Amino acid sequence: MRKVSLVGGEYYHIFNRGNSKQKIFLDDKDRDRFLKLLYLCNSKRSIDFREQVVRAKINAWDFDKGVPIVFIGAWVLMPNHFHLYITASAEGAKARLSQDNAIIVFMHKVLTAYSKYFNAKYNRTGSLFEGKFKSVHISRDNQAKYLFSYIHLNPLKLINPKWKEKSLINKKNMLKFLASYKWSSYFDYLMIPRVENKILNRENFVNYFQVKKSFQKDIFDWITIEERE
Repeated sequence: MRKVSLVGGEYYHIFNRGNSKQKIFLDDKDRDRFLKLLYLCNSKRSIDFREQVVRAKINAWDFDKGVPIVFIGAWVLMPNHFHLYITASAEGAKARLSQDNAIIVFMHKVLTAYSKYFNAKYNRTGSLFEGKFKSVHISRDNQAKYLFSYIHLNPLKLINPKWKEKSLINKKNMLKFLASYKWSSYFDYLMIPRVENKILNRENFVNYFQVKKSFQKDIFDWITIEERE
């Protein structure tokens, strides 16, 4: 049983971290594999990455996965955890997918496939993730704005865990670092062309950001919004 029910048509903050807080991404190849799984597993089809992509010598981003079962509005990968902003697609909610919620099906596919890849690569056994993925229902506009900020500014912890303290805020340096960190949807909201933008379904989320400068400014302003739920 989940503490938060995952209802079709509603929006959620989904996250999980490594078992015992261990790192789940050890190099860029790991991060790249996880992103490709976010794209490929977003399908009613059962896709075998090794057989249908690697051995078939197909570019994962060109693979015809069909209609998505969830919509992803934002994402970030950190060394030992990840965050997603997500909702079930109309197709996913309607299909019921073996009587399970589309989000649960999607996350199970991603985390199982990635765990198998990681354990095989690093010759390990056992659970990679810390139990079931966690979820927070996003029901208010302020929550959504805060989450957009939280996800895209999360990498700043890598250079300074206390970056939010007023005396330490240096937006110029922070923006410079974010511009060098490609493991989030930050680049996609700056309209920078890349294959990873296929992960997002921005049209299914509120369009808060009309221009690049608005996005860069607002995420710093919104991080001060207190989440009261």
